[in-house]
Amino acid sequence: MSVDLGSEWMKVAIVKPGVPMEIVLNKYACVYKIRPFKVCLARGPISAAVLALKGRGEQSTGSALSSRNSEACGSNEITPRPGPGGCNEPISFTCTSHSVPIEKLLPLKVTMREKLPLLALFCLALALFPSPTASVAVMSVDLGSEWMKVAIVKPGVPMEIVLNKESRRKTPVAVCLKENERLFGDGAMGVSVKNPKVVYRYIQSLLGKTADNLQVEHYQKHFPEHQLVRDEKRGTVYFKYSEEMQYTPEEFLGMVLNYSRGLAEDFAEQIIKDVVITVPAFFNQAERRAVLQAAQMAGLKVLQLINDNTAVALNYGLFRRKDINATAQNVMFYDMGSGSATATIVTYQTVKTKEAGTQPQLQIRGVGFDRTLGGFEMELRLRDHLAKLFNEQKKSKKDIKENARAMAKLLKEAQRVKTVLSANAEHVAQIEGLMDDIDFKAKVSRAEFEALCSDLFDRVPVPVQQALTASEMSLDEIEQVILVGGATRVPRVQEVLLKATKKDELGKNINADEAAAMGAVYQAAALSKAFKVKPFLVRDAAIFPIQVEFSRETEEEEGAKGLKHNKRILFQRMAPYPQRKVITFNRYTDDFIFNINYGDLSFLSPDDQKMFGSVNLTTVKLSGVGESFKKHSDAESKGIKAHFNMDESGLLILDRVESVFETVVEEKEEESTLTKLGNTISSLFGGGSTEPAANVTEPVQDEEEVPPEAGKDQEEAVEKTDEAAQEQSDKEEKGQGEKSKEEPQTEEKKSDEGSDKEEPQAEKEPEGSEKSDEGKAAKEEEKEAEKKPKPQKKSKISVDIAVELEVNDVLNPSSEDIDISKKKLQDLTDRDLEKQEREKSLNSLEAFVFETQDKLYQDEYQAVVTEEEKEAISTKLSEASAWLDDEGYSAGTKELKEKLTELKKLCKAMFFRVDERKKWPERLAALDSMLNHSSMFLKGAKLISEDDQIFTEVELKTLERVINETMTWKNETVAEQEKRSPTEKPVLLSKDIEAKLSLLDREVTYLLNKAKFAKPKPKPKPKDKNSTSSENGKTNSTDSEKVIPPKDESNGAEEVKPAEEPPTEENKKEETETEPTIEEKTEETTGDDDSQAHIGDEL
Repeated sequence: MSVDLGSEWMKVAIVKPGVPMEIVLNKYACVYKIRPFKVCLARGPISAAVLALKGRGEQSTGSALSSRNSEACGSNEITPRPGPGGCNEPISFTCTSHSVPIEKLLPLKVTMREKLPLLALFCLALALFPSPTASVAVMSVDLGSEWMKVAIVKPGVPMEIVLNKESRRKTPVAVCLKENERLFGDGAMGVSVKNPKVVYRYIQSLLGKTADNLQVEHYQKHFPEHQLVRDEKRGTVYFKYSEEMQYTPEEFLGMVLNYSRGLAEDFAEQIIKDVVITVPAFFNQAERRAVLQAAQMAGLKVLQLINDNTAVALNYGLFRRKDINATAQNVMFYDMGSGSATATIVTYQTVKTKEAGTQPQLQIRGVGFDRTLGGFEMELRLRDHLAKLFNEQKKSKKDIKENARAMAKLLKEAQRVKTVLSANAEHVAQIEGLMDDIDFKAKVSRAEFEALCSDLFDRVPVPVQQALTASEMSLDEIEQVILVGGATRVPRVQEVLLKATKKDELGKNINADEAAAMGAVYQAAALSKAFKVKPFLVRDAAIFPIQVEFSRETEEEEGAKGLKHNKRILFQRMAPYPQRKVITFNRYTDDFIFNINYGDLSFLSPDDQKMFGSVNLTTVKLSGVGESFKKHSDAESKGIKAHFNMDESGLLILDRVESVFETVVEEKEEESTLTKLGNTISSLFGGGSTEPAANVTEPVQDEEEVPPEAGKDQEEAVEKTDEAAQEQSDKEEKGQGEKSKEEPQTEEKKSDEGSDKEEPQAEKEPEGSEKSDEGKAAKEEEKEAEKKPKPQKKSKISVDIAVELEVNDVLNPSSEDIDISKKKLQDLTDRDLEKQEREKSLNSLEAFVFETQDKLYQDEYQAVVTEEEKEAISTKLSEASAWLDDEGYSAGTKELKEKLTELKKLCKAMFFRVDERKKWPERLAALDSMLNHSSMFLKGAKLISEDDQIFTEVELKTLERVINETMTWKNETVAEQEKRSPTEKPVLLSKDIEAKLSLLDREVTYLLNKAKFAKPKPKPKPKDKNSTSSENGKTNSTDSEKVIPPKDESNGAEEVKPAEEPPTEENKKEETETEPTIEEKTEETTGDDDSQAHIGDEL
């Protein structure tokens, strides 16, 4: 083996017969390198450049040194026997959390000469390598209206959907809040039928919404049992269950995200912090900020908010990477879930990148949506229909719609009936004890269901038309339409879609439920630094246009001043992101204000516009503009530049605002070559200053920007740039690069031409050497006059402008509000953990009482206790059982643990005696077997002849002494135990037997290893009779064999290998045509090499 020992990573390689050179995988079976490097020393010689950890149990390298190796990392209780190397003391190294004795891991030994260098080497290794293993697992949460799916990826585990506590692959987004209990998922849904007031669902529709939003009104209509109250500070709403229990939608979402992280951590068996969350593509800025705030309350680090349609498209493209080429392929994804419907047109094709070459890319070309079209609306229609049927049966005088509990039961039954009707023409809805102990039963057909939802089915094609309009495509350009989401399983939805898209069939070759979660977790792995994945470029699109609005004073003809309102589009509809934009204000010399708002939203329906919220995003107040102009009054102003960034999550960020000036820089006279070289060397050795100046001065560079004062033609050019931002940016970058390359080339060309013209003059100077110095000076002045004046060099000066932002759509919670929400959620989590701990203690106490009462009547326990002990134990158990029935269920965790500890202490002696008697047969049989094998080994070792003996007399006597002592101890202890009563404390203990076994095994293993690696002594061959000695001391022999040199002459060479065959033409040809491999070689020796072959055989 070999070990490539780096400062952070190590790589291990091996070669063995039949296996060529191969990198060794670590315990995760997918990672070729290990970090961190925790080393546990052990006795033994260490080969050069090889650090082999060959423990008898698990390896203890890297993160594998865990609790599973606690036995191997315990204290050293075995005194090592003296060996040939003279090492008499064990060496143990303290790793991060374990003190590891050497003997536990390697059956080797370290000599005193090797000990100090080894200690220095591994002290250095432990100082260099970090000990704690960083959390490398990442997760994704597909956050739907009704369900959520969680996926993870970690070393050794590819992309995988997380199972919840009920072993299901999806979990309801529901939170149940009682006074002393909190439930999630299926547990909360079970409570929703009994007490719907304490279960909160479909909270996603309230994120980032003000109290007057139409969607808040719809939510209150669907869930009248909840009390929504206006937040006077932010203008949003919060749920009020009581004066003590008041929670915002963001806090409920934070609870759900925290619960999803708990599921992922249980599945991954490690802490997870990084997450990618899916959101609907139609989420605006306020809604996206609300999701990030909820994740912050849950303590999660959001790597990205990815649109769910983009995540689905990414998952689809990942498994069809080979089918993607330079030809654009347009695919439509129609996603209808529980709460909304979205149609997305995606273009797949390969593109060339500077970093990774040609890679596949998906680009969102068009998106259409309906915020309220989904399976939940169909279920509500069916629920109301079932309520109508119940009222028509007139089994109760009360209206069922006034009973929230009965309506919750009908909604649950409507969900089941809708699912069944997708595969059946009719079905019977039935509920036992629907209201006032009255059973309900009614038949529902698919035709009735489709009639109830006819207006919903008419809205199904609308997102398709919106997506086509946004992408400026026709249906003929769409190659395939793929269904996503649970509601697309409704037959009528598929029929309408098939007719609207004019396709022969709809694609169902993707997991409609899990595609978004799997695509998001792949993106999480790509964004994480712990994983390396194949690049797949993603270019998302902003659905809602964003513009900048500002006003400035203008002079009219009569001299009066007017106010002109200007609008400049920052991001067009379907503009790709992530993307950066710069807008320049050229006519401001003092502090001013501008607004960031949404652009033209006329493509939205009237209801969507009411649900959208405020179209005003942010008011930006700039201060310090006038001061910058006063400070740089002698410089030319290039305007006030505002730098915007729409990041990967679709959030618009104002990075900075700067006032830019241009000034002329005086060029210094050209320095000599030696001076330049000296300055360069001095700067390399710290001569130059690295601290930036107060005002950064940079060379002027062309920058793509959105000019606010542009005319109509320029506006159209900007819009055109927004529509094809990627292609345009690539061309501009390429053009800038070519320009920067061409400019120095042009200068060089000019200088070369000048030098060519001057060369003849330089060559003529020696001919006119007789001329006077005055003539030469005149010529030089004429040359300087002929030189053309060089253009002035300009530099850019940037001054940062102070920015004050005022949010206009939905106010963000303050940092104090975030901290309060975090504490509120943490208190709930602590309460849940305390409740779980109490339930665990209560269950443990109950189980111990019942099990022990049963064991008292078993023969093996009755044999080891006296009647008095049995009576005392039985009495205490009866008292504990009675206490549990009366006071135990209200007792605290501490009291329950104390009761359990008291009972265990009372029964400890009885359990110990029974446990020892169970272990005796197996342990004694193992000891007898070890004694037999050790005796046979000792007998065989003594029969070895003196010339071939590899063991010393001390070693054989030591083994014999250990065998005799062990046998004597065993016979005496067993005899003593037989004299004792079963009710007394045993003298024969299993731990003592194990110690004797370990001692014998250590001695025998030491001798076996010595025999395994020992080399037989070479025997000198008798001289041949025909051999003669010459005067010069050389020996001539008639045979081809040579005499082995004496021991003192060959001392220092471990092995003499036969000479290698000389290379032939055939061997050279094979070496050039085949890959390098390592094989077992057997070489044929010639007569000249017989002596060397003979020596090799002897060795």
